[in-house]
Amino acid sequence: MKNLRTIWAFLPVLSLLAANAVVLFGVVLAGWDAFAIVLFYWTENIAVGFYNVLKMALVRMPNPAAHLAKLFMIPFFIIHFGGFTAIHGIFVLSMFNRAGQPFSRGPDWPCFLAFVQLLLNAISQAYAVMPPNMKFAALALFISHGISFLYNYLIKAEYASASLPKLMGRPYARVVVMHVAIIAGGFVSLALGSPVGLLLILVLLKTIIDVRLHFREHRKMAAAPAL
Repeated sequence: MKNLRTIWAFLPVLSLLAANAVVLFGVVLAGWDAFAIVLFYWTENIAVGFYNVLKMALVRMPNPAAHLAKLFMIPFFIIHFGGFTAIHGIFVLSMFNRAGQPFSRGPDWPCFLAFVQLLLNAISQAYAVMPPNMKFAALALFISHGISFLYNYLIKAEYASASLPKLMGRPYARVVVMHVAIIAGGFVSLALGSPVGLLLILVLLKTIIDVRLHFREHRKMAAAPAL
């Protein structure tokens, strides 16, 4: 039983390392270039946003009436973070000259739902230009975040100490810190012809940042008092 608990405790970090190791496979064996790496890491935004919506839905509230706040904050997060991620994806596809069809096509969705429509169109274009092996790698990324959600948020009951306002803002800090470094490194790699050595350094940098942010986030959650 003790060994099983130890395995569970390390499983989120191991899955995180495994998901990043997939990128090493892509660079060394599948010939991924700088664009492929940056696009792959962009898909992580979608995983982060998806599981954050689940966290917001399951967070413990101080009283039953307080759950009504979720009816506003969850749709607001989906629209705001969705628009943020869509613009990020459009930037990546456009700057690497991989944009295909216009990003706003078909009848416009009403009001703020246009940001969700833009995100879906960006996802569609990103999926269209992904190598087939990257689609399986993106699935591994979603599974990695799912394992962390299952163990840390549900089994370790982080939902009891999380707060709705903090959950609203947490993904932005992660995305900004991570992707400023990734996009900058990606453009440098692309300008130099995507040398394998530099791409491997970029993957290593991302992995180190990922692990540090992972431990820092969950240390804070463990120290927070339960509601």
